[in-house]
Amino acid sequence: MKVVLFDIDGTLLRTDGAGRRSMEHALFTVFGAHGDPAYRYDGKTDRQITREQMRWAGIDDDVIDARMLDVFALYAERLEQELASGVEQAVLMAGIPPLLDTLGAHEEVTVGLLTGNIEAGARQKIRAVNLAWEQFLVNAFGSDHEHRPMLPAVAQKRAQALLGRDIPGERMVIIGDTPADIHCGRSLNVRAIGVATGRFSVQELAEHQPAAVFDTLADTAAVVEAILA
Repeated sequence: MKVVLFDIDGTLLRTDGAGRRSMEHALFTVFGAHGDPAYRYDGKTDRQITREQMRWAGIDDDVIDARMLDVFALYAERLEQELASGVEQAVLMAGIPPLLDTLGAHEEVTVGLLTGNIEAGARQKIRAVNLAWEQFLVNAFGSDHEHRPMLPAVAQKRAQALLGRDIPGERMVIIGDTPADIHCGRSLNVRAIGVATGRFSVQELAEHQPAAVFDTLADTAAVVEAILA
């Protein structure tokens, strides 16, 4: 059995800044500040983004905690508007449908998501590119924990509950476009595969020693071989 967990932004799809614009709108509405304009969102959870950006703006943690859910409600509302704007805001990365179809047809593979997005944002982005939400059976979201390295254990527990068997970390695979994706499952010995469809090159990802790294996920046979190895 393999549990294969995909990151969303930069891995399955891109939204051309819709997520950042929606988050900045929510932060400014709730706290009156956008945060550091140079701050990079990739590899971060939505909870982490909110805290770090508002700390940068000088807001205390207790205030951030008290208003976090307000931020997420406004973020999800604005993201829905952005993705439905008529502009091609959400675009699938190369090779994703055939890869998901191949993995979904494999009787010993369970597919899921491991993403920094809150669940509401993840659902909106997945549906915006016409992927079936129901194919992702085991998921861990940024709304489950602020720190990304805690998310693989969340996914592991959910996989074990769903499948009714022990799922050691060695039977899990995380696929993502950032060093954070590669490192987050290391404490559980999760296999990591990098893909250079985000802001990091093949060389930059390879420096973090994933089990494999690809330019894109378009070569279905090669990617599946790396997953099942």
